[in-house]
Amino acid sequence: MIDQQFDLFSDNLTVKQLPIAHADINYYPNFFDINTSDFLYQKLYKQVKWQQDYITLYGQTNPIPRLTSWYGDEGKIYTYSKITMQPHPWNEPLLIIKNKLKNITKVNFNSVLINLYRDGKDSVAWHSDDEPELGENPVIASVSFGETRRFMFKPKDKNNYGKSELNLSHGSVLLMAGEAQKYWLHQIPKTSKQVAPRINLTFRYIIN
Repeated sequence: MIDQQFDLFSDNLTVKQLPIAHADINYYPNFFDINTSDFLYQKLYKQVKWQQDYITLYGQTNPIPRLTSWYGDEGKIYTYSKITMQPHPWNEPLLIIKNKLKNITKVNFNSVLINLYRDGKDSVAWHSDDEPELGENPVIASVSFGETRRFMFKPKDKNNYGKSELNLSHGSVLLMAGEAQKYWLHQIPKTSKQVAPRINLTFRYIIN
């Protein structure tokens, strides 16, 4: 069991709402305090069953630039970019994070996609989390541990030039709700800077 000395919440929880149209996006920079964040990072880094997936584009198959893993309730299968992931059973660190997220989202998430960005060469391209199994307007809770990385939004409508970005820090939570996935794309770009690994967890609710 995780040591009860960890409060799991920061004492001074703050929230920043991003001024993005057709979306409800809130950022909690210190959702987990520093000691808890360090502890959970180490637990996840060692315990998560990381895998290297591959994607085929224009006849060429290449490894995606990060390691991934999928955890969740039994039968909650997830498919994106023609990659189908079978869920591993929840482990203790994931359950603790999930239960704390439920306190602010009121969503009982039944799955989570975990990404390990090993260095600045690892990234995720522009996309939205709009797969059919997530429903029409999903609530996505994005939790970050480790290195701070740049997170960017841009509208799907190419006639709309509005963009937004922020830095996702150690122990932070970004909640994306409303019509965020319908109208907006997001990405973690590559960086030439020397950066340490980052673990990101995007908690979801699979409806089927």
